[in-house]
Amino acid sequence: MTLESRLDDWSRGWRGPLFAALVALIAGLPGLFAMPPLDRDESRFAQATAQMLETDDLVVIKFQDQPRFKKPVGIHWLQAASVTAFSAVEDRGVWAYRIPSLLGAMLAAAACAWGASALLGPKTGLLAGGMLGATILLSTEAFIAKTDAALCGFTTLAMAAVARIYAAHLAGQPTGTGFNRWTKLAFWVGLAMGVLIKGPVGLMVVALSVAALWIWDRKAPWLKDLGWGWGLTLAAAIVLPWAMMITVATDGTFWSTAVGSDLAPKLAGGQESHGAPFGAYALGAFLLVFPATLLLPSGVTLGWTGRREAGVRFALCWLVPTWLVFEILPTKLAHYTLPALPALAMLMAAALRAPLGRISRLVGAVLSALAGLVFAAGAIYLQVEYGDPGDWPATILTALLFLASGVVGAVLLMRGTAAIALVTAGALGIAAHAALVGLLVPRLEPLLLSPRLEKALERADLAPRGGAPGPVAVTGYSEPSMIFLLGTTTELTDPVGAARAVAQGRPAVVEGRQEKAFRAALAALGQAARPAGVVDGFDYSDGDKERLTLYRGAPVRADDEADGEADGETGEQTAETQAEARP
Repeated sequence: MTLESRLDDWSRGWRGPLFAALVALIAGLPGLFAMPPLDRDESRFAQATAQMLETDDLVVIKFQDQPRFKKPVGIHWLQAASVTAFSAVEDRGVWAYRIPSLLGAMLAAAACAWGASALLGPKTGLLAGGMLGATILLSTEAFIAKTDAALCGFTTLAMAAVARIYAAHLAGQPTGTGFNRWTKLAFWVGLAMGVLIKGPVGLMVVALSVAALWIWDRKAPWLKDLGWGWGLTLAAAIVLPWAMMITVATDGTFWSTAVGSDLAPKLAGGQESHGAPFGAYALGAFLLVFPATLLLPSGVTLGWTGRREAGVRFALCWLVPTWLVFEILPTKLAHYTLPALPALAMLMAAALRAPLGRISRLVGAVLSALAGLVFAAGAIYLQVEYGDPGDWPATILTALLFLASGVVGAVLLMRGTAAIALVTAGALGIAAHAALVGLLVPRLEPLLLSPRLEKALERADLAPRGGAPGPVAVTGYSEPSMIFLLGTTTELTDPVGAARAVAQGRPAVVEGRQEKAFRAALAALGQAARPAGVVDGFDYSDGDKERLTLYRGAPVRADDEADGEADGETGEQTAETQAEARP
């Protein structure tokens, strides 16, 4: 049986979306369990969710004692449900917080296949969903416990529903009250959940796409058949309850902070040093869609030559306005483009329906080989900078798989077997990504400061979760992954606060640059330093080398207990200062 006939079989009915979801599952699953908690956003989201479960407050979002008024509550509710179902908040297993992201990636791939099949055919839909699920961008976001993969999933679901309603209108099929109500339900649920997860981003993508399609066609009669009456009611029922509760609970502070301190700075300038010029996303697209890079030139070409075709037109109206908005925004992060990636996958898959042009094949082959080389070089760089000799086998395997994905795909493409080239490059690319996140990165100990610190405390019998006196006082290091692993009560303080913690019998962690001041404060309290371990490494969030020394708490005398409350005040006063010092 040929590959073409297998694709025909796999794409029939619901097989196509299910197969695409399976690709996304395989691509994202290795990192779910192997990767430690990441700084900073993932650990901030996970810690905020953990505190919701600890306090039974599912309305107000906090990171320790600080409000976290940046994004709506949707992802936290999904994470809380996942942790409740599969783990426990006391376990601090970040994998449970990542499950909604993995499911979001699977939903995005399945929805892409479902929507594309209505306009471009089932086989093209299957290829589009499979390509999306395998992309380095989505498969990476699939194991990071934050909003982006889930947002992509629900936004793609809404757009897929629009695609099917649009296709039905073009085919002259009735789409009124008798039309498949599940399709309309998918649209409104996808739209509402997108708002509940990341505010206006998903709504913006859908609105821009529909407006562009309306302008292009000069009419949009299908819009009246979206089920506006019950649909808006359903969307309001999903979004408004929490919106009203958070408004009352914070006296409206959530909205002013979310807009004024988070959204507005991203619109006005490159927030947190993430600025980049217009066109940066376009230049990096060949990396974002890897291992499907070899079809990128053909997809872009089809966007022009096939623009009169309904499916291509729909993909363009989805892709171009959304991509332009992200290019115009001064704040640029790679994952911002995720909601536009399904449309690009549709164009690349549609290009396979006809023989590819010679120039498109040549450019695609070059870009594919270049992308494989870039990722292979990245793996080797990580090994040279942060690995030890025992990590070389994992590094070599990872680099070879990335090279093979890029180069073998390029060679097969130039031989004219585009579908085989795509499947081969995709399989090797998924294996390369699995080797990177499942084997190589978790072995690079200098980058794993917080997990190693947690283990060092456990080995020294100083971990509060193991029964040692707590909380741990930390000065000079305040990454969210540490808070997540050590617990909500972890005290971020200054050298004097750390010294007082030791005097109270609690463990302290002191970063090297704070060591002199800590020892001076300890001497002033009449205490001697009692080191219990050292963790050296590299803080990839701020680019600093760190040396964290663990200190045992001094035995507490009976006459010292009365001073306990006063001794803890310094930590409370300085924790907020240190937290705000880090972006």
